[in-house]
Amino acid sequence: MDVDLAAGLAAMFKALGDPVRLRLVSIVASSPGGEACVCDLLQAFDLSQPTVSHHLKVLRGAGLLTCERRGSWVWYRVVPAALAQMAAALTPVDDAATSSADDHPVGTVRT
Repeated sequence: MDVDLAAGLAAMFKALGDPVRLRLVSIVASSPGGEACVCDLLQAFDLSQPTVSHHLKVLRGAGLLTCERRGSWVWYRVVPAALAQMAAALTPVDDAATSSADDHPVGTVRT
């Protein structure tokens, strides 16, 4: 992995290191059509609008979310390529073709 790729991935992982931002990405990714209106995101948290907007800005800056303004609302979508890069970085090359999800339950680290 080269230095530039490592820096980009580190920014993505750092952005997801906050529980609110992790939940935001999860909500957007699991929303119908793969997108969520900021109005719906605000309702999911007991946080002020500026705080949620700050978290969304961090996620956009890290390349994890993209957005589109429609009228007075902004709609967010996950960037699939970013999530694929993160997953690829965590998948050992020698194990990728031969292991299954059952071999490594959630919460364990592959070595």
